[in-house]
Amino acid sequence: MAHTLERIASQTADALAPGARRGTVFPWRRGNRFELLIDGEQFFPRMLDAITRATRQIEVELYLIEDGKCSDRLVDALAAAASRGVAVRCLFDGFGSLKLGQPLRTRLHEAGVEVMQYNPLNLRRGWANLFRDHRKLLLVDDTYGYVGGAGSTDEFWLPDEAAPWHEIMVEMSGPLLQDWRALFDQLWAHCQRSGFWSPRVPLRPARLPPAPSGGDREGCGRVAYTASRQHRDIVHALLRNLSRAEHRVWLATPYFLPTWRVRRALVKAARRGVDVRLLLTSRNTDHPPIRFAGQRYYPRLLRAGVRIFEYQPKFLHMKMVLVDDWVSLGSCNFDHWNLRWNLENNLESVDPQLIADAQQCLTNDFVASREITLERWHERPLAVRVYQRIWGWLDRLVINVLDRRR
Repeated sequence: MAHTLERIASQTADALAPGARRGTVFPWRRGNRFELLIDGEQFFPRMLDAITRATRQIEVELYLIEDGKCSDRLVDALAAAASRGVAVRCLFDGFGSLKLGQPLRTRLHEAGVEVMQYNPLNLRRGWANLFRDHRKLLLVDDTYGYVGGAGSTDEFWLPDEAAPWHEIMVEMSGPLLQDWRALFDQLWAHCQRSGFWSPRVPLRPARLPPAPSGGDREGCGRVAYTASRQHRDIVHALLRNLSRAEHRVWLATPYFLPTWRVRRALVKAARRGVDVRLLLTSRNTDHPPIRFAGQRYYPRLLRAGVRIFEYQPKFLHMKMVLVDDWVSLGSCNFDHWNLRWNLENNLESVDPQLIADAQQCLTNDFVASREITLERWHERPLAVRVYQRIWGWLDRLVINVLDRRR
């Protein structure tokens, strides 16, 4: 079994090479188990417990990791695992890990943990510094995997306290772990050679496998990922499902700057009677300019029948889309910045229990939100209108400049 998994991982890594004419598309796999974990007080203790019980290998891929109580616990668990003979590999983004101090880095090194940085900042690389690894992944042996949108900071988890940010992770087990490990191994190999990966040749659009239908959907899942502009099977899958939606489209994202194709698909779905809802951030956000820039899309969406909810209790950092009985969740914000520059990873699933859990999570969040109607939109203060105009204009300007550089 181990030999077979190594062969599959090797073949997948070869297919993912920069010279490949089409990025690898992972298949749907059955026989998996998924559990949706909501907020840091649920998922971080579960992840740390899995690390504590590891016997062979651990892989960690994170965009955001910085000093604090959360990272103290994570580094302690990883160092302890390495000290007892577990092979531990950590892949951190070169920008997202800038606030990880030398004491924690030294702790990992002295314990024997292999640490790699994706695309360390370098002035000589110019625009290439914008390429970032935004993925979040934890793999433990061939037993457990965790994917979602959380980093290792005190915003996501404080021991014995409620998480300041609202986020989700999914615990996974089953055959799908081999594909997650293949994706990790591919990027690890590229970072060993050049520090980061960006395709140098255009890749043809991915041919997505059809989602399982009928009654045999239990435990079905697929690895979806993006690699900057060159491979976007996350957004291709989203667009395909939006075009086929019959009952509902519920999308949660903290940074609402969707591509025009996503906006058009949302409008078309709403106009044909689909229940289209957006769960977005309120004033509780870490990037107010992005919120203001994205609000310029509200009027057209509202007139088309899209319902917009702004989450009130805390900062909504969750990324999830539920279309009928298909769900995609992970690190991707579905915005034009992420899709242009970032490596992303999402779990797609049609598992009935995960669908039900995602539906309940979103339903609870809609209740805790303030719905934005056209009437409320027209009543917004003058200062808000000015901010929206300024940041929306700047966002369009930067995107136009970047498009000319293609």
